[in-house]
Amino acid sequence: MIIDCHSHFYTPQFSRADIPGLAAAARHAGVQAIVTVPESLQDCEAVLQLAREEPIVQACAGLHPVQPIHADGQFYSSCRSVQDVSEVSPVLAFIRKHASELVAVGEVGLDFSPHVVGKVHSEEEQRLRDVQREVFKQQIQLANELGLPVNVHSRSAGHYAIDTLIECNAGGALLHAFDGKLGHALRGAAAGFYFSVPPSIVRSPQKQKLVKGLPLDRLVLETDAPALGPDKGSVNVPANITVSCAEVAKIKGVSAEEVAAVTTNNALTLFPKLQQRLATVAAAAAAKGAACEAPDAEATAAS
Repeated sequence: MIIDCHSHFYTPQFSRADIPGLAAAARHAGVQAIVTVPESLQDCEAVLQLAREEPIVQACAGLHPVQPIHADGQFYSSCRSVQDVSEVSPVLAFIRKHASELVAVGEVGLDFSPHVVGKVHSEEEQRLRDVQREVFKQQIQLANELGLPVNVHSRSAGHYAIDTLIECNAGGALLHAFDGKLGHALRGAAAGFYFSVPPSIVRSPQKQKLVKGLPLDRLVLETDAPALGPDKGSVNVPANITVSCAEVAKIKGVSAEEVAAVTTNNALTLFPKLQQRLATVAAAAAAKGAACEAPDAEATAAS
């Protein structure tokens, strides 16, 4: 069994018509759950609806630190930092309302990339960094209140994200596709946080160094589909989680089966509600199978 701990497996990232087939391919690859992270309120609604329809999808909800630029009702491909703390309010309300259906709060975090926060050392850069921190803190605090872990984005802000998680006493945290230094990651691991490994590790010396330096009991697997695939520029899919598993096994010098077992146990520890939800899905599938196999009562009586 393998768990994809961080994916954007929902529309419009993927065509709704393609999702059942991609989910079936993931199950065939051994994936039992796809922890699916939205980035906006609109995404939160889409993810939750999909999770109600596709048992393999496990929903998160949160406001990403980077948001698309929109005007006149139209969204554009370019992105910006979240601009004001008030932007998180409707997402916090959504999380509270649907907490029983969520396995984590995410994707939340910090992104201090220059193209997101602006010119280095400018007043605007500092303002946007402060806004991002406050939005992140409010979501961590709500996650703590609800007993949920946080699924964290930390591009160009690794040690700042870890500092904030520690400051807020995060009850559980996953730092996905961490791009910071190993020393910062080790500090996060010592604080009890987990780090997820995407298929892009096969072409990333930084990710390879991270996996080599972190203990296996702090690692989980992710795809970040449709991004961070094994081939640059390709559309990543949940079934590619096996690429992450195989590469971690290669680096650690253990079998892929051991990596799958350890990272799955780590994921179930990180996401406390996930084990119960998987058991519920399995029971429902078993009941459905039994019903299909049971002979038709009228036909039996007639015979």
